Amino acid sequence: MWIVRSVRIEDIDALFQLAQSATKGLTSLQLDRARLLDRVEQSTFAFSRTGISPRGEPYVLVLVNSETGELVGTSTVYAKTGGYQPLYAYRRVESDHQSELLGVSQHRVRLDLERIHDGPTEIGSLFLRGIYRGEGRGRWLSLARFALISMLPHRFADRVIAQMRGRSEPDGSVPFWDAVAGRFIPVDFAIADAMSTISKQFIEEMMPQHPIYLELLAKKIRDGIGQVHTETEPAVAMLKAEGFTDTDLFDIFDAGPVISAETKSILAVKRTRSLTVGRVVNQLNEGSTQAMVASGEGGFTSVLTEIRTNGDTVDLLASDAKQLRIESGSQCVLMTLRPDQ
Repeated sequence: MWIVRSVRIEDIDALFQLAQSATKGLTSLQLDRARLLDRVEQSTFAFSRTGISPRGEPYVLVLVNSETGELVGTSTVYAKTGGYQPLYAYRRVESDHQSELLGVSQHRVRLDLERIHDGPTEIGSLFLRGIYRGEGRGRWLSLARFALISMLPHRFADRVIAQMRGRSEPDGSVPFWDAVAGRFIPVDFAIADAMSTISKQFIEEMMPQHPIYLELLAKKIRDGIGQVHTETEPAVAMLKAEGFTDTDLFDIFDAGPVISAETKSILAVKRTRSLTVGRVVNQLNEGSTQAMVASGEGGFTSVLTEIRTNGDTVDLLASDAKQLRIESGSQCVLMTLRPDQ
């Protein structure tokens, strides 16, 4: 059966193979094995620590077939952005200018490089092998992060952002990178974007410190700011259905939009309920519904399954309870996968 659980050290080889199969645009996964192992180790520590304050560690989840061990997807929550290394983003700023002498006025738009030190929680690094997309698996892998946030609210900030993948050409080139950042950081886009997940020092050293006026850019580049890659459109739609909204922030490399939501207002967080396990049975009677059930035993484990609720209790199938390492009387959390369920 399929489960979404916290990553383990022994997953490193399968996770590295999965990362290598990701497209070039998903650069948050384009890490060498040693750096990916470091991320896995940080995640393992994050799930095991007992402190409640938010830090900058990643919480990495994986979609695994518990019977075969096949690992086919991953997603991550970065508990807090900023800190020692700030979150860099372009902020869109509009201004009006006029000259009485010339009798002209002009509306200008510029991009200001912004450094956010005490930043929000960030969700990212979502990837699922193409042949396994469908049947709700991608949605489950994405929304499981909000169940985790609900289970450990003090580990995360009061706002969540998602930096969405910006527009690129069929040949893999990134127009905004070629027109702006790539002129100041003379390396391949994928290298710069992947390295930024490890250290952002080169951004401070190389990026222009003055505003970028959009009037100086070609119309094609201007029109692409805030647009997302076609593969990212479903993810944007899903997050906006959960309460995320546009901001005036954009990625400094591909100009993809940064969308945001107050943590407590995210619909997936609001509809995550803490329940007590009632009966553990081999078969559910009529009246069951599909939902994600998660447990914090051993880090984080969730199943997408049929359940039956009765007030503050939930009846589970024995096979699901076994995967979740819970029994009658245990605590778990329950989330439906769609806002209208």
